[in-house]
Amino acid sequence: MVVGGGHNGLVAAAYLARAGLRVRVLERLEHVGGAAVSAHVFDGVDAQLSRYAYLVSLLPPRIVDDIGAPVRLARRRYASYSPDPANAGRTGLLIGAHNMFPAIGAADDERGFTEFYRRCRLVTEPMWPTLLEPLRTRAQMRRHVIDHSPPAAADAWQAMIEEPIGRAIAAGVGNDLVRGVIATDALIGTFERLDDASLRQNTCFLYHLLGQGTGQWDVPVGGMGSVTTALAAAAAGYGAEITTGADVYAIDPDGEVCYRVGDDERLVTGRHILAGVTPVVLADLLGEHRPPLAHGCQVKVNMVVRRLPRLRDDAVIPEQAFGGTFHVNETWSQLDAAYSMAAHGRVPDPLPCEIYCHSLTDPSVLSPALRHSGAATLTVFGLHTPHALLSDAGPEVVREQLTDAVLASLNSLLAEPIQEVLMADAHGRPCIETKTTLDLERTLAMSGGNIFHGALCWPFAEDDDPLDTPARQWGVATGHERIMLCGSASRRGRAVSGIGGHNAAMAVVAGQARRTPL
Repeated sequence: MVVGGGHNGLVAAAYLARAGLRVRVLERLEHVGGAAVSAHVFDGVDAQLSRYAYLVSLLPPRIVDDIGAPVRLARRRYASYSPDPANAGRTGLLIGAHNMFPAIGAADDERGFTEFYRRCRLVTEPMWPTLLEPLRTRAQMRRHVIDHSPPAAADAWQAMIEEPIGRAIAAGVGNDLVRGVIATDALIGTFERLDDASLRQNTCFLYHLLGQGTGQWDVPVGGMGSVTTALAAAAAGYGAEITTGADVYAIDPDGEVCYRVGDDERLVTGRHILAGVTPVVLADLLGEHRPPLAHGCQVKVNMVVRRLPRLRDDAVIPEQAFGGTFHVNETWSQLDAAYSMAAHGRVPDPLPCEIYCHSLTDPSVLSPALRHSGAATLTVFGLHTPHALLSDAGPEVVREQLTDAVLASLNSLLAEPIQEVLMADAHGRPCIETKTTLDLERTLAMSGGNIFHGALCWPFAEDDDPLDTPARQWGVATGHERIMLCGSASRRGRAVSGIGGHNAAMAVVAGQARRTPL
């Protein structure tokens, strides 16, 4: 039994059904996919937007190949563009085939920037394949990394895993803007400072650089919904039964699941229950005390524009600037100042943001007419906007404040207001929508609006963690033998990866093997 039809639940269902087990997926919403969905967001505008999740890095090709899901990803032409706030965006740093460090007076940082990421790969490249294997302990993972890398790997491990990542960034490059470009990967969805002793910013940084061992983030062709459509088709093809509109309201540790479809109440029993929900939601379903809640920290703004906005930087064209990740007011000092403002209950000004243009890499999300007109989809992801901001004031008031903050931040570095290029929907309204942490909580049952389903943790066990059952060995254990995590809350289940679903399925199969006599 799989509770939750997000991408991880679908991967788990596909693997288990392929192994010959009877599998039923129960999804509360009327469609599968969870946060990995596409939608026609604006009336009369034929554009498929990846409404919540938007890029893919951590999905292993092995999962796609194993279950036969036709997932297609496209590489972006550029890595990033960062207009320099020091001169209101009249110059900027373009990183791609030809890096432009001298344009912002940072020529001396180009070598340090390249060397920084080379050292990171000494950790991420050997670590990446282990995510589809039983957990290693911290000591075992460190030995694995060092044994498979040059001598400098020990120092790289220390910098990424054992001490605040801000130290390595500050030591590696000196320019405020270049430091910020690196630092954002430690802060997306995480409310911490770069020097925080908790190292939660380090785990966020690691997951952003871990995918494929290189940290490359790709665009899902057809939109994010195409990924989960392919996964659902694969699971159904192996015989998994997928029921949407199935609102699970109680789970018993002995394997009973109570759910409603419309007014019809049903009860089913499974040998194992794989939970693709947050730990808080699972505790509510079990009637147990809630675990500590880690709140989310992001705002997402989706837009469709008639054309890409003009830049103040004459050396870069919009297709280059928006062809990768467009960093907005994300210098090292701006990121720290934004944290301080948010910690004191204020929406940061300027708000650090990142823009992604799906349609430049994958025009298929637009109708032919929109493609020919020059229209584009833009997703803006705002940092340092903790869930607490929405409780300190009315949620709709804060939504408006966050929207205004995003637009003001963009406009501070563009040659024209973004509002002037927004497309209008069939009712004449601008094509812009804002998704807050409260929206994620209400719509997707992501407790506290946390896109990671809870606090991030390392992709290895601590040395004293018990690893005496298949569920613990695969990082999917709960307090009940028959119930396992299969979503983002599993030890290595972050982002759109399918790793949580794969590992839960492997734990079930391993448990079956233990019980089957030779």
